[in-house]
Amino acid sequence: MEVTIYEVAQRAGVSIATVSRTLRGTGPVADKTRQKVLKAVEELSFTPSRLGVSLAEGRHAANGIVFPNLAGPYYTEVLLGYEEVASELGRSVLILSTKGRSQVRDLVKDLAGRVDGMVVFGQTVPEDLVAELIAAELPLVFLSRDPVPGAATLRSENTAAATRLAEHLRGHGYDSYAFLGAPYAVGDDVSERWAGVSAVLGSAIEPVLTTEYTVESGYAAALELLRSRHRPRALICSDDEVALGALLAAEELGLAVPDDLAVTGWDDIMAARHARPALTTIRQPMRELGARAARTLDELITGGRAAASTHHVLSTELVVRSSCGVHPLEESP
Repeated sequence: MEVTIYEVAQRAGVSIATVSRTLRGTGPVADKTRQKVLKAVEELSFTPSRLGVSLAEGRHAANGIVFPNLAGPYYTEVLLGYEEVASELGRSVLILSTKGRSQVRDLVKDLAGRVDGMVVFGQTVPEDLVAELIAAELPLVFLSRDPVPGAATLRSENTAAATRLAEHLRGHGYDSYAFLGAPYAVGDDVSERWAGVSAVLGSAIEPVLTTEYTVESGYAAALELLRSRHRPRALICSDDEVALGALLAAEELGLAVPDDLAVTGWDDIMAARHARPALTTIRQPMRELGARAARTLDELITGGRAAASTHHVLSTELVVRSSCGVHPLEESP
């Protein structure tokens, strides 16, 4: 089994950052500490990864971006914003989608060794590898997750917008709810949305898991839920694709939206505006999210660590349409 930088640090009794600085010669390390690290390296037969070697050699004029999936309008919009700015900055973009891939750790480490910095979506990369990349001083920007010490993070606002959405629905008389697309990971976007709606609605709302955040998964989960005897009066969906699937399920079961069932989404993708009925949703700046990520990563690469550990939150907006049974003109400003 390959020896990791964590094992070297544990053997030497130092941090992984100290091991990285010792091996790369990039920072002050006391001679006694250096000797302990080198001894541990020898005892464990540790071979520095390609990542460390590549970072020591210089720049590549390329950025990496790691997504869990590239299907669907949300990822497309984020990627378009990212690539547009990266192109303006004279950087090529290497894209890695981890969906259906084995050996994700190896793929991410290989990508890290070929770029000047990376943008990583959510918790696509295991936490121990995140720590290793940070210790190696690779410029990193994380999208749609909680702050990470040593890296920049960027997300759209979720909790307050979810609270506004839940209060809007409750204010118009709905009394039973389901949240379609329950959160998978603590700190991700959907977990924040669930926190916002559940804080307002309490026991009146139940979480319903979908296998993915897609039209197909939304349709399958909604079909099963809406066939039950205790059908909710309103579905608050984790994203617009799940909501579009719920609209299809309702139509198949002969349920009128919004008369029999209110449905809301999140993102405000183009299809949400043209659905029948048009979808009430939360608009988030998807393309700006990608663009801001590219600019932030460039600041990290060209300006050193000054931009690391920053956390930016982009504003979102409640957009009321007919799928929740309330005419848009009735929504107070």
